[in-house]
Amino acid sequence: MAWTTAELPPRYNAAADLLDQNLASGRGQKVAIRTTEGAELTYAEVAAAANRFGNALGELGVELENRVLLALLDTPEFATAFFGAIKAGVVPIPVNTNLKPHDYAYFLNDSRARAAVVSAPLADRIRSIRGELRYLRHLIVVGKAGPGELSYAEITGAASDELEAAETTPDDMCFWQYSSGTTGFPKGVVHLQHDMRYCCENFARPVLGIGADDVTFSVAKLYFAYGLGNALYFPFSVGATTVLMSGAPAPAAVLDAVRQQRPSLYFGVPTSYANTLAADPETWAAADFSSVRLCVSAGEPLAGSILERWRARTGTIILDGIGSTECCHIFISNRPQDVRPDCSGTVVPGYEAMVVDETGQELAPGEVGTLLVKGDSIGAFYWNQHNRTKRTIKGEWIDTGDKYSRDAEGYFKYQGRSDDMLKVSGIWVSPTEVEGAINAHESVLECAVVGIVDDRQLVLPEAFVVLQSSAHAGPELEEALRAHVRDRLAHFKCPRDFHFVEELPKTATGKIQRFKLRRPTPPPEVEAEADPFPLRGG
Repeated sequence: MAWTTAELPPRYNAAADLLDQNLASGRGQKVAIRTTEGAELTYAEVAAAANRFGNALGELGVELENRVLLALLDTPEFATAFFGAIKAGVVPIPVNTNLKPHDYAYFLNDSRARAAVVSAPLADRIRSIRGELRYLRHLIVVGKAGPGELSYAEITGAASDELEAAETTPDDMCFWQYSSGTTGFPKGVVHLQHDMRYCCENFARPVLGIGADDVTFSVAKLYFAYGLGNALYFPFSVGATTVLMSGAPAPAAVLDAVRQQRPSLYFGVPTSYANTLAADPETWAAADFSSVRLCVSAGEPLAGSILERWRARTGTIILDGIGSTECCHIFISNRPQDVRPDCSGTVVPGYEAMVVDETGQELAPGEVGTLLVKGDSIGAFYWNQHNRTKRTIKGEWIDTGDKYSRDAEGYFKYQGRSDDMLKVSGIWVSPTEVEGAINAHESVLECAVVGIVDDRQLVLPEAFVVLQSSAHAGPELEEALRAHVRDRLAHFKCPRDFHFVEELPKTATGKIQRFKLRRPTPPPEVEAEADPFPLRGG
C-alpha cells in the first residue's frame, strides 16, 4: 500500500524529520557521512552543524521563506547547509556546480536569494557578477572568504548548536531546484516539505529496500534532483550512511571509491556507466563490487547493452528508471527481481502513469504517446512562470514531455522526448530505439540519433557516435554500423549517415541536447560547453 502525506502531522518540518529523527532513534553516534577524502561525521555532528547554520542565517536577517542559493560541491557542508536552512524555514536552492557566471546571475536574480553559500573553488564565478545581483545580501564561502564576504566556518562557529524547527506545515515551501530541460531558460521547481518523505516511503523503501545498514554512493551529484535523493535524504530517512565525493566522478575515482568505501547501493547515470565500462583494464584491475547489492540508473534511458555489459563485468544488476526534477525523484522503475533491458519498468507505489494522445485520451497498450504522471511529490509550480506551469501541470497530473508506450502488463518503454520523435516515411521512429541498436556495437561508447531535414524537406535519421578508445573511425566502421543496425531494425530506421565525434553536447546534468545536433550540414566535430567537473574522464 502506498504511503500518503495524510500520515504527516499538521506541523511538519522536513529537516526535523529526516535529520533529528535519527537522534531520537538513538543513532546520534552512527556515521551519517563519509567522504572519499577521509572525513566522517556522525548524525549528532551533522545535526549540530545544521543547527548552527540555521541560526547563522537568522543572525544575518535571512527570514522564513527567504531563499538561499547553494553552489556547493559534494561535501558535508552541503548537507548541513541544506538541512539547516530548511529547519530554520529558509528555502535552499541547490544549483549545478559546473556552470558559468551568467548562469548563476540568472539563478540568483530569478530566485531573489538573499544569501548564497559557495565552495571556494566556485566563488570567483559569483564574485565576477556581484554587481549584477539585485537581491543578494550575503556571499558565504566554504573555504577562504574574500573582502565583503563571510566565512562559512566563522559564522557557524559563532552560532548556537541548538535550533527549534520553524513552524512549517507539510505544504510549506521546502526547497527549489532548477529544471534545465534541453531548451530554454531553467525553470525553478518549487518543492514542498512533504516531497522528500514521499519519495523515501514510496520509492527508496519499497523498491530499493533501503535500511539503516545500507551505505549509499551516488555518481550523480547532490545538486541534481536524482543525486539529492540518492546521497542525502534517502540514507538520512532510515539512518544509513552516505559516501560523498567532491571531485569529478572519473572512472578511476569511482572504482576506487567503490572498492574502499564498500557501498551497498550504487547510483549512476547512463553516461557514467558507459564511461566506466570503457576504462582501460588497468583501471579495472582492482575493482570490487562485492559490497554492492543494487545499482540504479536514471537521467536518460539506459541502453540494454550497457546493462548487460555492466552485469557481466561487475556481477550487479542496474535498476533503470525514470524520474524528473519536477517529480522530485523516480516514479517508474525496474525491480530487483524483474529487470527488463531497454524498459523503464512499472509504476512505483504512490504514483499513477498513463500514455495519452494529443487530445489527452489514454492510448491502448503498444501505442506511442505522451507520458502523464500523478503523485504527491510533484512540485507545486514553476516559480514566476505561470503559463509554463499551466501547460505542464494539468490538475493532479504532470506532462513529462516524454514519449512512451505501455504494454498490456503495465511495463513502460521510453520512445524519446516529445520534440525528439522522428516521422520517417510517414512512420514514427524512436531515436532511443535506434540508439539502443547502435550502442550494442562493441566499438560504440555512446551515440545520439536526430532527424535531419534534407533538400526534399524529408526527415531522415542521422547518428552522432562517440567511439570506444580502441575503435577507429572510417568508412569501414560506418558500413559495419549500418549493417549492424539493419540486422536489428527495419531499414527505414537506419541512420542515413554516421558522424564520428569526440563528445555529445549535454546539459549540465548529463542529458544529451539533441537539438544542438539538428543542422542541415552537420559539422565534422561537435563542440560541447566546457565542464570543469565532467562525467567523462580516465
